[in-house]
Amino acid sequence: MSQVDGAVPGSAEDAETREFVLLTGMSGAGRTTAADVLEDRGWYVVDNLPPQMLVPLLELVRTRDEPRRVAAVVDVRSRDLGTDLQEAVEELARAGWHPRIVFVDATDEALVRRFESVRRPHPLQGDGLLLDGITRERRLLGDIRSRADIVVDTTGYNVHQLSARVDELLNADNRIQLHVAVMSFGFKYGIPLDADIVLDLRFLPNPYWDPELRPFNGRDPQVRDFVLQQPGADEYLDAVVRMLRIAMQGYLREGRRHLTVAVGCTGGKHRSVAVAEELVRRIEAPDGVQIAPFHRDLGRE
Repeated sequence: MSQVDGAVPGSAEDAETREFVLLTGMSGAGRTTAADVLEDRGWYVVDNLPPQMLVPLLELVRTRDEPRRVAAVVDVRSRDLGTDLQEAVEELARAGWHPRIVFVDATDEALVRRFESVRRPHPLQGDGLLLDGITRERRLLGDIRSRADIVVDTTGYNVHQLSARVDELLNADNRIQLHVAVMSFGFKYGIPLDADIVLDLRFLPNPYWDPELRPFNGRDPQVRDFVLQQPGADEYLDAVVRMLRIAMQGYLREGRRHLTVAVGCTGGKHRSVAVAEELVRRIEAPDGVQIAPFHRDLGRE
């Protein structure tokens, strides 16, 4: 095994700088947008690559100025995708790279709308319906999704939100061992597919029904105070903070790099936003942990 630019393959320094992202997921979920974000940030990106070509790809780019951050958009229609991808990941790790599988996903309804808007068939639909192709692809990719290091649910995202989310996940400080996203959302828009922990705040009174509070959101002081001063809110937050501290330590022990805590209310505008911001404020992140709020549905009507 050769040494590259003074970094010993497998060393701590090398693992931090030699990153390889395998970008896959559902057709129409945003693979191309995610790849564009990485390319804009200086990653060496190769599109629609069969898993069998992942290791040969590194041999092709192995020069004196070998890129330290390589991403490959994997062809989801490859034969034996699961076996080939797992073998490629293991070989990349042995070669001194830090491979991660990133899976972009969206609800079936969102995927149908996207394909219909561009008037294109699903690559696996054949002579069947659009939903038939989506169902076949979801079944084909089920095992890969379960092994993914990062799952990004793009259901409620526009292009700019997806770009920001990918940038946050993959271009963050490599010294951070665990990235915790506290994401507010509205249940009426669906539970985020990438949530690891889901909290339901619909037991608290809804500021929406107060005409004076309805125009504001959970970041505004009048809404925040209304939500946090409700009976049971403080006790609930204390319990959640204790639970998340235990979970974060477990994630660190297991080497997991990403934790998404989804905080939901009816519309994702008032209660969930206020509590997500408060959780980030209350949690004292240990060394190597970064915690940030993210509001999926705040801009929706």
